[in-house]
Amino acid sequence: MHPLFFRAATENDLAAMVDMLADDELGQTREAPGIPLHASYQSAFRAIQDDPNNELIVCERDGMLAGMLQITFIPSLTRTGSWRAQVEGVRVAATQRGQGIGRQLILHAVERARLRGCQLVQLTTDKSRPAALRFYETLGFAATHVGLKLQLPGVTPAPHKKPSGS
Repeated sequence: MHPLFFRAATENDLAAMVDMLADDELGQTREAPGIPLHASYQSAFRAIQDDPNNELIVCERDGMLAGMLQITFIPSLTRTGSWRAQVEGVRVAATQRGQGIGRQLILHAVERARLRGCQLVQLTTDKSRPAALRFYETLGFAATHVGLKLQLPGVTPAPHKKPSGS
């Protein structure tokens, strides 16, 4: 088994990353893989890449993408003005599952958070994924909060820009 190599994602990785996001029951219903990619993916990628508080990380094995995740570093007034890291979009390529790559991805994200001075690493997993919850718990994560989401009907992906004036 060859080692994993972690690096920042590039735009050349984007199609493979979208394929990974779409490769499960939930992703099949909310992602749009295929070439050409929907322009919103490229716009989101560039916005993430341009934001110093966001990282898209991929890992490779033998020159092929094996996994991915996004880390967002969030300043907060809570916890005496601490920073936290939000981990999102954790995926392992179907051909690479069961080899410990997910564990190594999360450990890499935790180390990135530590290096950025974060006091907390947080993530969410869908309730329909009990195996994912158990996996995160084996890494020391605890289900201490209830996460809530509000879906905004009629909002479609658009170019990602900072809102003007508030």
